Amino acid sequence: VQLQASGGGLVQSGGSLRLSCAASGRTSSSYVMGWFRQAPGKEREFVAAIARSFDSTNYADSVKGRFTVSRDRAKNMVFLQMNNLKPEDTAIYYCSLDLSGRYASRDSYKYEYWGQGTLVTVSS
Repeated sequence: VQLQASGGGLVQSGGSLRLSCAASGRTSSSYVMGWFRQAPGKEREFVAAIARSFDSTNYADSVKGRFTVSRDRAKNMVFLQMNNLKPEDTAIYYCSLDLSGRYASRDSYKYEYWGQGTLVTVSS
């Protein structure tokens, strides 16, 4: 399984960005895709996830109401729409895949596959 994330960039505070992640290879009929981020000098943290079953979602409290995770089943893609961005959202964003998962977990150890990351920079 390969994951390719894209869509990062530089945006002003209050702006929006849409990240995309394409999954290819041997994906199962049931999996979870998640977004995590890592800011300089900080540990990686959970952002959002979406499960294939019923498209159930899960969000970190810090992004709830501003970020929306969605998926395109036919294209095996997941998106992260980020609105009202803040400087503290600056980080490298990683998409990830839990091949056998059924629930949109916040636990990074459950995700076996990871993309290369895309940098999001929010200026104040």
